[in-house]
Amino acid sequence: MGFTTSLECLMPVFLSTTDAAFEAGFSAFLSTKRESDSDVLETVNSIIADVRARGDAAVIDLTTKFDRLALTPETLAFSKAEMDAEIAKVPKKERAALELAAARIKAYHEKQLPSDARWTDDSGASLGWRWTAVSSAGLYVPGGLASYPSSVLMNAIPAAVAGVENLVICAPTPDGKVNPLVLLAARLSGVEKVYRIGGAQAIAAMAYGTETIAPVDKITGPGNAFVAVAKRQVFGQVGIDMIAGPSEILVIADKDNNPDWLALDLLSQAEHDESAQSILITDDADFGKAVAQAFEKRLKTLERRMIAGRSWANYGAVIVVKNMAEAAKLSNIIAPEHLEICVEDAEGMADKCIHAGAIFIGAYTPEAIGDYVGGPNHVLPTGRTARFSSGLNVLDFMKKTTISRMTPESLRAVGPAAATLAASESLEAHGLSVLARLEALNNE
Repeated sequence: MGFTTSLECLMPVFLSTTDAAFEAGFSAFLSTKRESDSDVLETVNSIIADVRARGDAAVIDLTTKFDRLALTPETLAFSKAEMDAEIAKVPKKERAALELAAARIKAYHEKQLPSDARWTDDSGASLGWRWTAVSSAGLYVPGGLASYPSSVLMNAIPAAVAGVENLVICAPTPDGKVNPLVLLAARLSGVEKVYRIGGAQAIAAMAYGTETIAPVDKITGPGNAFVAVAKRQVFGQVGIDMIAGPSEILVIADKDNNPDWLALDLLSQAEHDESAQSILITDDADFGKAVAQAFEKRLKTLERRMIAGRSWANYGAVIVVKNMAEAAKLSNIIAPEHLEICVEDAEGMADKCIHAGAIFIGAYTPEAIGDYVGGPNHVLPTGRTARFSSGLNVLDFMKKTTISRMTPESLRAVGPAAATLAASESLEAHGLSVLARLEALNNE
């Protein structure tokens, strides 16, 4: 697969489960590397060390170098007056749309709040758990061309719903260019502290703190390769949400669909990034070709056609299956970030697709709705990690603490077993700590 600057002959991989070479071709397709080949680890480690050593000075120097923006400790964050002035620039229509999105996202995530529990078991012991929010969280929001207010809502609202007391945002502003919608989204989410810094230096500052920036307990949010590697490097010092890779979509569709609609759905991910991936699985080869043709036609009209074209040519695929049972099986192997299901029994198909970051059911549920106003979170596992992980949610900003309280009676009932197990593990003091109490009870 290769791509030039021309938009001619942009063809994805075409695979069919009836071909003898399908397994080999499908395996090769899945193993295609979509991450950046850049070796950024050394650079990231150097940046983290610099921020830890020099604090604000390092962050300011790195912001000047990478974002061409001169700051001082006093101007690292937007002032309230600056936020007010920028937010005032947001047109009414865009403000209303963002307010609608914020309300729907909040309503959805409020239903994720877990309940505490406490009960007394047969021995008389009181057991249970309680949920509490992390004390502070830092939310990373990409800047420049990838400045997305929707990402602010998707990260900040679940944290606020969880009850995180201290929320800050790092949103780089290269060349000093500010996206007013990002600041409005922060305010709608209840976040007033927005730092205009980005990259690995922002991650390091939030993880270890500087003279001006307080360290946080958890960092979430998408970013470029430097941000992703930095999050991986500071994990353990702080919690992180996930290491997200390039965006991806899988559409499962039968011939009773509009090829143009599905082509647009595939394009909606391809336009994100040259490394994004768009896949169509269908049981009708002619329909697959029709979608590919519609994709090529629409591509020529897009502003981001070069990006989408490279994505489609290098990482796109049309896979033809014998039946929808095969489609579900392949979907579970791919474990896509976004899964659209446009088939006759869409609900039944959704039940069979157990590995997906988010599922969009029916022809009138384009993935783009989920990016903005659907309600569920759009920060999702990529690169087949939906096999074992979930999208960002309220629980990512909470932790469960278990609670136990033994009575004399319950200690008599279960204590001897604990002492026996401690002895079997040669942990003498463990056993003695139980036996001493049992002995005191027996001497009463």
